[in-house]
Amino acid sequence: MTLKEIVSGGKRIVFFGGAGVSTESGIPDFRSEDGLYRTRYGVSPETVLSAGYFQAHTAEFYRFYRDKMLPLAAQPNPVHRKLAEWEREGKLLAVVTQNIDGLHQKAGSRRVYELHGSIHRNTCLRCGKKFSAQAIVRAEGVPHCDCGGLIKPDVVLYGEPLDEKTVEGALAALAQADLLIVAGTSLTVYPAAGFVRYFRGEHLVLINRDKTAYDGECELVIHKNLGEVFSEL
Repeated sequence: MTLKEIVSGGKRIVFFGGAGVSTESGIPDFRSEDGLYRTRYGVSPETVLSAGYFQAHTAEFYRFYRDKMLPLAAQPNPVHRKLAEWEREGKLLAVVTQNIDGLHQKAGSRRVYELHGSIHRNTCLRCGKKFSAQAIVRAEGVPHCDCGGLIKPDVVLYGEPLDEKTVEGALAALAQADLLIVAGTSLTVYPAAGFVRYFRGEHLVLINRDKTAYDGECELVIHKNLGEVFSEL
């Protein structure tokens, strides 16, 4: 069966996406340029984006974060738009994403489980006041609340647990799905990658530029550009 045929028969679709979905909107996958980042910042992106680094080197964290993690001008691509369309048609149960850019919501999707949080939510660690991503961009140096508290992005840093309610919602959607489309992810980042194991439906499709360890377990594997694939649906 072709992807179009599988999708046409899907009534409870769940989409599980990774960084490859956002690269279609011009947002680079920082892992692919680790050498460049290491040269500029002195440490790897994984180190900068860790809870320990945020606490010990907050100014350096925010220098990297503003430079590389706030693509506020990025726009939804054919993948985001098609998923929002499927949700409006009642075919899509949910989007489960490892991305933090909010492009699924910008395209119109409502049932989005952001496993790693969102750049669009920022919280004062002292009083709990919320701030937009634009507020982080406008702030100079380390952003602080009016109360004096440090503001932290609501993104899951390395060394931090995933949000329990988000995980519960994502797993519940996966358990109900009859079609799971995994796209733009190598399925190597845990615990998120392990979520695929909770799918018990009929059709498992994987769309990714490179091969993954899950290729042999899927009904259909497509190694092509995501934008091209979704533009044809």
